[in-house]
Amino acid sequence: MQYLLLIYEPEAAYEGPQGEATLQEVVAKHFALAAELGEKGVLQGGNGLQPTHTATTVVTQGADKLVHDGPYAETREQLGGYYLVDVPDLDAALAIAKRIPGVDGTKIEVRPVMAHDE
Repeated sequence: MQYLLLIYEPEAAYEGPQGEATLQEVVAKHFALAAELGEKGVLQGGNGLQPTHTATTVVTQGADKLVHDGPYAETREQLGGYYLVDVPDLDAALAIAKRIPGVDGTKIEVRPVMAHDE
């Protein structure tokens, strides 16, 4: 079963001189985890995302599609990246989610992917 592991983290932790060092440390840990999951054949995809100020949001209002700069919702944590994994069950997905690196306040949302028969 495929699960999407969504990484929400406070972007402010990566700002300033100390933030850059923190970012490099966390990214190195992500690369190591991704390599391990890839070797096991579990990792189906994943990426880090650019900061939220680079986002553009399309909002549906009736028949209209409105385009807004930046993220639509203001939150303390921002979507920073994701892993797509193929594992036997939720327990296996949660075990991986617990290993995802992050700064204090990072949250990992684990969601099953809808299976569509071809």
